[in-house]
Amino acid sequence: MFVLTFAALLALHAPLLRLPYFWDEAGYYVPAARDLLLTGSLIPRSTVSNAHPPLVMAYLALWWKLAGFAQIVTRTAMLMAAAFALLGLFRLAKTVANTEVAVTTIILTAVYPVFFAQSSLVHLDLAAAGFTFWGVHAYVKGRGWETALWFSFASLTKETAILAPLALFGWDVLSPLVPVKGSDRSLGRKARNSISLLFPLLLLAAWYGFHYWQTGFVFGNPEFFRYNVKATLNPLRILLALLVRLWQIAGYFHLLMLTAAALFAMWLPPLPGPSGERPRIALDVQFAMLSVIVAYVVAMATVGGAELARYMLPAVPLVILVSVSTLWRRVPQSRAVLRIIGLMFVAGWFLNPPYGFAPEDNLAYRDYIRLHQHAEEYLEARYPMARVLTAWPGSDELTHPYLGYVTRPMQVVRIEHFAVEQLMSAADLHSNGAGPDFEVALVFSTKYEPAHPLSEHWRLWQEWKARFFDYHRDVPPAAAAQILGGNLVYTETRHGQWIGVIEMERMVDAQNHGRARQIEPQVEDGPPARHPHARPSADAYCGGVWGCWAGGALCIPPKGLDDPEELLEPDEFCCSGGADTCNAGCAGVVIRPPRSIVGS
Repeated sequence: MFVLTFAALLALHAPLLRLPYFWDEAGYYVPAARDLLLTGSLIPRSTVSNAHPPLVMAYLALWWKLAGFAQIVTRTAMLMAAAFALLGLFRLAKTVANTEVAVTTIILTAVYPVFFAQSSLVHLDLAAAGFTFWGVHAYVKGRGWETALWFSFASLTKETAILAPLALFGWDVLSPLVPVKGSDRSLGRKARNSISLLFPLLLLAAWYGFHYWQTGFVFGNPEFFRYNVKATLNPLRILLALLVRLWQIAGYFHLLMLTAAALFAMWLPPLPGPSGERPRIALDVQFAMLSVIVAYVVAMATVGGAELARYMLPAVPLVILVSVSTLWRRVPQSRAVLRIIGLMFVAGWFLNPPYGFAPEDNLAYRDYIRLHQHAEEYLEARYPMARVLTAWPGSDELTHPYLGYVTRPMQVVRIEHFAVEQLMSAADLHSNGAGPDFEVALVFSTKYEPAHPLSEHWRLWQEWKARFFDYHRDVPPAAAAQILGGNLVYTETRHGQWIGVIEMERMVDAQNHGRARQIEPQVEDGPPARHPHARPSADAYCGGVWGCWAGGALCIPPKGLDDPEELLEPDEFCCSGGADTCNAGCAGVVIRPPRSIVGS
């Protein structure tokens, strides 16, 4: 089964095996594994430590030692981990259900867009999920210390994997209070297994002790801890994150089709089998898996700065398993239904949903990598000695050739992101000579945004995303060139993602000219024709802040102006220098956007 699964994954991922490293791969996991290969240190040296346990990094370092440091080696090694995870899920599903349910479960899991995309990426969550499946399988079989072994591997892969043994321990403690039909586990046997579930906690504590001894920090560098723990402990944020996690566990990327079908199937009677009705997964096993699912939903809603779907990978396949078993037991045409759902999962590899999502959740990550490959090859060829203004992870891609984007390091000036306020600050520094200068800018989309997102008119949700989840709107390349005062010399788009290279010019200080600088757009069909003082029918939401139209130009208000339309008249301009409005001109930049971003 392992060989067959690995061969299938390898064939499906063949076009992706030589891709450069992406996002968190480039920002942490690959540098940490490379440091282990070069120095033997379990604590990263070339990047700040996030205190993640070192098992996956050690696994990759071993493969690189044996087969060489190359993307194809890395991605093949991660596919082997994915195949091992699917094998563990197969063993679990076959034990609690039957072979047909087990085969269907691993096929649907393998083609589920998030699992499929993560299969060849250097992240910890899928490998941790694999050890978790093996641990749950051993738990169901009543093998106490084998359970402890698998969950120890899981916890040394990623710290959040400790949730599964703790959840099962909690279920063992509470289950005597919940009468479960068909349970055949004696209290003495359960108590022995329960004690073994605490062993992984000791190993994880030992790792954190070692990390503290080496770095002086227990849970990673202070900024990592602030972002993932301190900044998340707000009741409203926890509630919003809980809704996101429930969506990810039950509806994300066509998963809703499967869970809704299973829910509706509960109204149907069980189908007849060889000896009575078709059997269900034992209720005590279902409750045990439910405890793991609930633990992940609640814990990942409470901590974790980014609400990434991959964090739920140890739990989602359990939902798939129970759903498949329910359909097999109750729906006469379950095979046809599951085939349709499988095809929808495969379509999710290529078709983006009508809501924002992380590119790493389907093949959108390939589009991101190709965009950055092309743009950074152009940068290196045309501006090899230039200082480049960009944001992470582009800054790492340009400075670390081993990530696969450039052949030699380039100089970078880093900003946080490409929202209006960051670009205006960079433009001010560039024009005033008050900070590091730059000759070129590399701007790119840091997230996927559909053309017409479902929540685009729900302003409160936009504010909550910005407040609790670091949400911002990236300014498109043409508008970014106008703000920075440069020329857009390269741009490329792929399925809603984009990248651009801007060659800088010296901006004219608007204060010296006594009026706002209006930067004309670079568009093929020319700027939209309108009366100089005509206001369009609707204001624009662009770049992460509300903009209004004044004097025919897009006016970006300073922070604190919640309703620009009430404050501004057609002849007034917004000032980035601090004043709310000024009739005689503006010390900042007023942008006249191209047709393509009007109303975006």
